[in-house]
Amino acid sequence: MSDPDRETVIVDRGGSGAGAIIGVVVVVALLVILYLVFFNGDGSGGGTVDVDVPAVSVDVAPDGQ
Repeated sequence: MSDPDRETVIVDRGGSGAGAIIGVVVVVALLVILYLVFFNGDGSGGGTVDVDVPAVSVDVAPDGQ
């Protein structure tokens, strides 16, 4: 028996670019989420606050225990 003839067919499926658009949207969403997580989105950050607290003196007498 002889081998049957075989033919290779190459089909070019030129997509509409939907995969590329979805990829760009996912990357932009990840960048926005990372910005909100690491920079808190409002610029307040983790600074220090200077608070003036008046000194308090208390006279305490030991109760003998």
